[in-house]
Amino acid sequence: MSHRPVLSDRLPTPVGPYSPGMAFERLIFVSGQGATDPATGRLAGPDIETQTAQALKNVAAILAAAGSSLQHVLRCGVFIVDMREFQQMNTVYEQAFGGHRPARTTVQVAALPHPGLRVEIDAIAYKPS
Repeated sequence: MSHRPVLSDRLPTPVGPYSPGMAFERLIFVSGQGATDPATGRLAGPDIETQTAQALKNVAAILAAAGSSLQHVLRCGVFIVDMREFQQMNTVYEQAFGGHRPARTTVQVAALPHPGLRVEIDAIAYKPS
């Protein structure tokens, strides 16, 4: 049994000493992804909808680099700065996952590690055989 980092040139550079994702056998653990657009290095937008869409694009890019997709996500963690934006975040989240419904925890946090960041999403998925 071995694990390996999941890396992709389609992702923002991590802001700390961690990998964007780790694969262990068929499991993929995706680190929390914010709304940084990898093409510009800047936040995708100031609003929760745009940021949620970009965060999920970043999650999807890590999963693709590991041979998986959003349709193979087992669990997500969603961290938002303002719970009053839950419904807007949830609408974008639902569109991204379609009929797939992974287990999820959503919590409000005091702050996230980038000024202006409104949402961060992590995930656990599997690589289909």
